[in-house]
Amino acid sequence: MAVYAIAFIAYAIDLARRSAASAQATDAAAAAVPENAAAADAASVREPVLHGASAPAPAAAGSAGGTTAAPPRVGRGAVGRAGRNGAGAAPSVDYGRSPSLRVAVAMTVIAWALHLAATVLRGFAAGRVPWANMYEFALTGTLVITSVFLLVLLIAKTDLRFLGTFVTGLVLVLLGVATVNFYVSVVPLPPALQSVWLVIHVFVATSAVGFFALGFALSVVQLMQSRREAVAATADSLKKSFLATLPDSTALENLAYRVNIVGFILWTFTLMAGAIWAEKAWGRYWGWDTKEVWTFIIWVVYAGYIHARATRGWRGSRSAWLAIIGFSAVLFNFTVVNLFFKGLHAYSGL
Repeated sequence: MAVYAIAFIAYAIDLARRSAASAQATDAAAAAVPENAAAADAASVREPVLHGASAPAPAAAGSAGGTTAAPPRVGRGAVGRAGRNGAGAAPSVDYGRSPSLRVAVAMTVIAWALHLAATVLRGFAAGRVPWANMYEFALTGTLVITSVFLLVLLIAKTDLRFLGTFVTGLVLVLLGVATVNFYVSVVPLPPALQSVWLVIHVFVATSAVGFFALGFALSVVQLMQSRREAVAATADSLKKSFLATLPDSTALENLAYRVNIVGFILWTFTLMAGAIWAEKAWGRYWGWDTKEVWTFIIWVVYAGYIHARATRGWRGSRSAWLAIIGFSAVLFNFTVVNLFFKGLHAYSGL
């Protein structure tokens, strides 16, 4: 947890540096507008002379022709570029070489390695897979969340390291709560859990939670980015936010959708595997146990999210809120259902 905390601080420093760089780029673009406009005015005056024509003399008031001189032409290229940079677009700054970002990713990898070692050692101490109670599931689930984040960093075309603050922060909170409130000593497995389906069902479920967590983080940033884009034209302070350096809300939404689809596929298998395991353990596929019901509710929420976005055109903030509601249901299922509802799935260990 200490190494995760260092990574979290480094990611936060990177976001602060992004805000500062965005502010500098916005101020520089705004300052360049009058300079470029003046240069364009001078060029428009010199243009006739360069082509061999005499420069037009300014028309005086009450002259014989009674006409006024045409206004000088403004060079659209320079002013247009400066205007676009000042209207809330992401500044052209390379953040890939940020020292704080490199430190953050390195600390995340080290924390992940230590986390993996702790989980494996817990499994050796228990003589089984380490996810038979809430503490062990939290230990394994947060490990999977970090693993999914690092995996996406390796394979994604978009640089998603800006999500490190959200991911490491979430992992820190979950690990802290699990250590303080959910810790239990190693105990033997109940008879119903002594099955190969414990490995299959719970591992796939934790993998789905890892993808849902990443989709949740992307949806939160998407809502923040969408708000910035809506008011960036009038609010100069939002132009100088770190959000100006991140992908736009549409790109974030597309990424969240892809990640959540992977999580939904894994959760569908979780639901099916749980039914098969229930038939092996209790002689029925479905019994309306509280845990079974909430697993199905989560499946319905994410199915509705995918269906609404694909067929009903629910884009933007509505799809982001559905994804956030879905992950909130996952957390509710893990905490409230395990602690306060009794049933055949009461394996909190508390």
